[in-house]
Amino acid sequence: MAEANHEIDFVEVKSQDILADRVQGWDAFIKATKWAIGAVILLLVMIYLFAG
Repeated sequence: MAEANHEIDFVEVKSQDILADRVQGWDAFIKATKWAIGAVILLLVMIYLFAG
């Protein structure tokens, strides 16, 4: 039976990398939240104008 050799390269994780990743995630969340709030407001205004 053949053996499979596995090699894993470990890279040092620095706090700046973790912080940059979290900042990027937070910025994406804020951007999506702004678009979602704008879409809901637009939808409510359209419902009010057409059904009100």
